[in-house]
Amino acid sequence: MDNRQNQANINWYPGHMAKTRRQIIEDLKLIDVVIELLDSRIPISSRNPDIEQITKGKKRIIVLNKSDLSDEKQNKAWVEYFNKNNIPAVLTDSNSGNGIHNCLKEIEKIMDEDLAKLSQKGRTGRKIRVMILGIPNVGKSSFINRVAKKTSLEVANRPGVTRTKQWIRVNEKVELLDTPGVLWPKFESEEVGFNLAFTGTIKDDILERTEIAFYLIKKLLDKHKLNICQRYKINEEDIDNILNKPQDENSNIYEIMLLIGKKRGAIMSGGRIDEEKTARLILDDFRTGKLGKITLETIK
Repeated sequence: MDNRQNQANINWYPGHMAKTRRQIIEDLKLIDVVIELLDSRIPISSRNPDIEQITKGKKRIIVLNKSDLSDEKQNKAWVEYFNKNNIPAVLTDSNSGNGIHNCLKEIEKIMDEDLAKLSQKGRTGRKIRVMILGIPNVGKSSFINRVAKKTSLEVANRPGVTRTKQWIRVNEKVELLDTPGVLWPKFESEEVGFNLAFTGTIKDDILERTEIAFYLIKKLLDKHKLNICQRYKINEEDIDNILNKPQDENSNIYEIMLLIGKKRGAIMSGGRIDEEKTARLILDDFRTGKLGKITLETIK
């Protein structure tokens, strides 16, 4: 653990995703509005770089989901960022349903002009056809269930659970075409890969769970040290003392991780700290918001 390499090789591209991409391009011919669902904690890392290209010419709405887990000030900053780039953005929390109504309003608003033109030509009552796109595990099935007020889709907190295409009637004006989430074959940077691992987008068995937790703690200590102190009841001074030890930085981070394990009772026979259990605790705490509302990608 303390002799870590500075880089980790992350490359995950399930074979079915190439087929999914081709199907999406074909289905877009039927679509009026594309909703791009992002994780509000990592708005850039959770974007598929292909989506902008393949949806060119289509009306788009950004939905920043899981906004209950991210920093409120950063939520507002990201909405402003996308709005300035001429893409309407809406904050949602699929679990509670917060923001879903605003999303539906935005869909109707963005199509007002087009529907008015159709009405002038005598074409009334045409439904707005919407496609939901997002990488695995951004909460797409939960979002659709909330929008459609149904629980007909399989929902699970693991990547890639949605597999088949289906149309879903939302109301008198809107219907959704559900598609599986898509993920790109190579990550643009190591940071993007780790951000996806921290939030659970990449399955924990792609990288070692202890590896992911280690780098998450390393990242959080930079700007969210107090969150760690409060959650694990560790004095800030104790963390600073470890960080200032005359050893390499990774050894210091590892020692802090072991301290967290000790505080949480992740101790095996003989008094050794259970690294795997400690890692699981840390990742679960972050992913469920128990470490606080944290946005990993911030607007400077």
